[in-house]
Amino acid sequence: MSSKVRIALDAMGGDHGPSVVIPGAAEALARHADIEFLLFGDQSVIAPLLDAHPALKACARIVHTDVAVTMDDKPSQALRRTRRASSMWMAIESVKNGEADVVVSAGNTGALMAMSTICLRTMAGVDRPAIAAMWPTLRGRSIVLDVGATIGADAQHLVDLAIMGSAMARIVLAISCPTVGLLNVGVEEIKGIEEVKAAGRTLREGQIGGLDYKGFVEGDDIGKGTVDVVVTEGFTGNIALKTAEGTAKQLAEVLREGMSSSLLTKIGYLFARSAFRSLKEKMDPRNVNGGVFLGLDGIVIKSHGGTDATGFGNAIGIGFDMVRHELLGKIRTSLAESDDRRIALTAEMDARA
Repeated sequence: MSSKVRIALDAMGGDHGPSVVIPGAAEALARHADIEFLLFGDQSVIAPLLDAHPALKACARIVHTDVAVTMDDKPSQALRRTRRASSMWMAIESVKNGEADVVVSAGNTGALMAMSTICLRTMAGVDRPAIAAMWPTLRGRSIVLDVGATIGADAQHLVDLAIMGSAMARIVLAISCPTVGLLNVGVEEIKGIEEVKAAGRTLREGQIGGLDYKGFVEGDDIGKGTVDVVVTEGFTGNIALKTAEGTAKQLAEVLREGMSSSLLTKIGYLFARSAFRSLKEKMDPRNVNGGVFLGLDGIVIKSHGGTDATGFGNAIGIGFDMVRHELLGKIRTSLAESDDRRIALTAEMDARA
């Protein structure tokens, strides 16, 4: 591996494009000096912004294209209209060609997933990729996946999600053996659809290394931080994510209105503002910004489309960690060990029969 982490940025992606991407990259560089950047996008827009950040300019190269995927493009439209010419596709392709170690984009999620899957393909043994999100909890942070990459999942796919999510947790949460739970309608083993129950049996009986399966968890366990990794399929995971984001915004608005409703509440806020500041920092999406596309034969980080520079810089930081701690290698090793264990269990059951 190169001494520097080479990061490809879709500079035109997101609601704000280069005006956020460039200062975000500068913030990331200030925290991680051993980064080189490939900036894909319109040079006439990027270059003036880059001039304001000399340190970043010294370790960045612009690859020009004036074609960009819009936030409103459907994945099929983006593939037909901008494939191989857009800043998003070219950034992804740089990972495939070995020019970059990771790609970070704040662009259209559907288009990014479609292009990444077509360009990079999935890992051997993985049928479908997943999006893993960092989730603020009462205990700190957890990883939840899948939060919207694919709809529906069979038992084996859920097991693969548990393995991939655990590999990510070992890196970003620095936990040697993360606890894992399957999201379900109850904690009892008789509850839930058959695919979830079957995945639970496999995780419980398979003795898969690198993770500690704790059984089923319910929706309220996500915020509690009951386990380090929560596994579900993309439909349910995306609803949970959007519900949590909406609830956080609602809570913030209620608190804001309440704290300004009277002189007494304003005085109370002055005494409690440190607690409110701590709450805001904990729930601030910029601090957990950056979903990881797991299961692909390359590392792709999705930043929130409306993020600011700090949030985008944090997404770059997640990509940096994924490369430095060899996420892909850890996932491949864990999947191979799981396959070996599954084969051994099958042989053991056949012998008993």
